[in-house]
Amino acid sequence: MSLFTRSLYFGQVVIGPPGSGKTTYCRGMQEFLSHLGRKVVVVNLDPANEGLPYPCAVDISELVTLDDVMDGLKLGPNGGLIYSMEYLEANLDWLESKLKHHHDCYFLFDCPGQVELYTHHNSVKNIFAQLSKWNFRLTAVHLVDSHYCADPAKFISVLCTSLSTMLHVELPHVNVLSKMDLIEQYGKLAFSLDFYTEVLDLTYLVEHLSLDPFFKKFHHLNVKLAEVIQDYSLVSFVPLNVQDKESMTQVLRTVDKANGYCFGDREERNLQAMMSAAVGADFQFSTTLSVQEKYMEATGKTVEDEVMDL
Repeated sequence: MSLFTRSLYFGQVVIGPPGSGKTTYCRGMQEFLSHLGRKVVVVNLDPANEGLPYPCAVDISELVTLDDVMDGLKLGPNGGLIYSMEYLEANLDWLESKLKHHHDCYFLFDCPGQVELYTHHNSVKNIFAQLSKWNFRLTAVHLVDSHYCADPAKFISVLCTSLSTMLHVELPHVNVLSKMDLIEQYGKLAFSLDFYTEVLDLTYLVEHLSLDPFFKKFHHLNVKLAEVIQDYSLVSFVPLNVQDKESMTQVLRTVDKANGYCFGDREERNLQAMMSAAVGADFQFSTTLSVQEKYMEATGKTVEDEVMDL
């Protein structure tokens, strides 16, 4: 019998490749939600996380750590993470006993960064399914580093990974392009940012990729991959700069819409006050111009103009 008695618990499971900014996102989102007046609990499900930058209410390291698994079973980091998730799946009563102490809270689950856990392996999927049975209404927030937009081949790979994750995890899903404040450091994009966030006609991206002699050999393969992505028509991205309040608001509204959470009147008032507050107020994230505005001002082009240039 479940220990959870309240009707619904809302939250996010934060997933994505290593280095995509999951822990930074959890810290930023926790601070952002706290200023909105939402009571937040962060749950660390990554046994490789050390020196967490946020207050952690539930930490998997109390159950299992990656170092112990690697030393005890002579496994590498990938095998160790898979074993750790299988161990957590076998000990869900431990997780339930930890979560039941937190009532009327919004949950952020900081998950491991191994891609296979979300595209092939079933343990994490089963853990999420059990959370749903405990009346958790969760949105999978899949973070992808925005620097992949600067490389057409990597971006197609990211699209395939994102699509596979969406189909495998079976949760309401929001794909996020993280570290947008750094995208200009990765080089000029072949198209405007809207092309990547909305995943517009990939034919143009495949043609651009074929300009490289190496990838020209794989033109037919890339065409078929693009067709699979577009046939499903599921993948799109929300850009995120974790230091920008407007960007965080956009992501939060998208996530809340996905799992059915509704802003209360108090949260709306707090959000309006925070957005209008002067620099130096309690919320310390600095506001910057959106990357999209910078690109449009610099080039003076729309997505259609970029396509016509081809």
